[in-house]
Amino acid sequence: MKLQHGLHLAYCTNIHRGESWEEIFQNLKQHTLAVRHRVAPEQPYAIGLRLGYAAAMELNQRAKLEAFKRWLEENDCYVFTINGFPYGTFHGVRVKEDVYRPDWTTPERLEYTNLLFDILVELLPEGVEGSVSSVPVSYKEFITNERQLKAARKHLWKCIDHIEQLSARTGKKLHLGLEPEPMCYLETTLETVRFFDQMRGERKADMRIEEHLGVNYDCCHLAVEYENPHEALGRLVNHGIKVSKIHLSSALKVRPTPEVRQALAKYADDVYFHQVIERRTGGSLMRYRDLPDALASGAKQGSHVPEEWRIHFHIPLHHLPVGLFDSTTDHLLGTLDFLKANPRLCSHLEMETYTWEVMPESMKQRSVVDQLADEYQWTLEQLDRHGLAQHS
Repeated sequence: MKLQHGLHLAYCTNIHRGESWEEIFQNLKQHTLAVRHRVAPEQPYAIGLRLGYAAAMELNQRAKLEAFKRWLEENDCYVFTINGFPYGTFHGVRVKEDVYRPDWTTPERLEYTNLLFDILVELLPEGVEGSVSSVPVSYKEFITNERQLKAARKHLWKCIDHIEQLSARTGKKLHLGLEPEPMCYLETTLETVRFFDQMRGERKADMRIEEHLGVNYDCCHLAVEYENPHEALGRLVNHGIKVSKIHLSSALKVRPTPEVRQALAKYADDVYFHQVIERRTGGSLMRYRDLPDALASGAKQGSHVPEEWRIHFHIPLHHLPVGLFDSTTDHLLGTLDFLKANPRLCSHLEMETYTWEVMPESMKQRSVVDQLADEYQWTLEQLDRHGLAQHS
């Protein structure tokens, strides 16, 4: 939906299972329209589309693309952003580190991302920017030499070339957002700034990077890194790095007592990575590849006592934990504070709670439509408090 200051808000459809275009289209008809009728029945409704490679190839067929455009028009819906992070299957099977494959060291990631922009530019309404979010270059464990990073930068520059050509041909503003995530090559805003400096160093006079390449700022991910949103976003702004999209998301935050560790076992699923960053007494950080690794660690490690765990598990925005668990909602609200003070920072907002299928049963005692409608209600209330939610 369209909000104040040219903002657009959607939920990411990666919450729904489906890899073929027909499955995705059915989800839009069944679930997305049901949510729309609950939260925005009288105004144009924004969709944050998730397309894997297989679905993108199907949708890129002219007949299917034209049929989808007609459906959008008939239902007063529009697409402004595409989640291009997961290339392949994203639900129901082991995803874990495979979600980062293929990464930006490969031509397959470039081909896929260019394809998404080809589709997006066809769907974008006039006067609305288009964004695609993507993997943060690679997963750290995959990078073993500088040659891989040189290839990644080359592929990103080729993507910038493609985006610029589409923008010049259509007059539409397009940008790619790399999404920093724990344990990935771009993990913190400091690492992100360093990488953008390397990109710029290769083409010192090429300013297109400022318009067409930026960051998808995921509140959950940066909160897990213990980053302060004002400092993190300020760092990106001060280094001239575009904020392409903001993922409104929250992570689990706990004090890892024996009781809490036992309760966390139900969050350790076999599908997604749930990276854990532990803050110890004294402020040092310890990273665990996945929640089971953290749970298997001792309560104490020598003289280092774990003070807090932040866990990469996207929890519903409106479902504020009570009792043993806490959340990183403060980071999300701090991000909205920054956006209130800098309303032109970023026009794309997307709620992303893709973990619906693997949440404990106690957190999903209703339908996914109910869950999404409640997330909208909570988010719009917070945006309203920040003077950002009045419909345009």
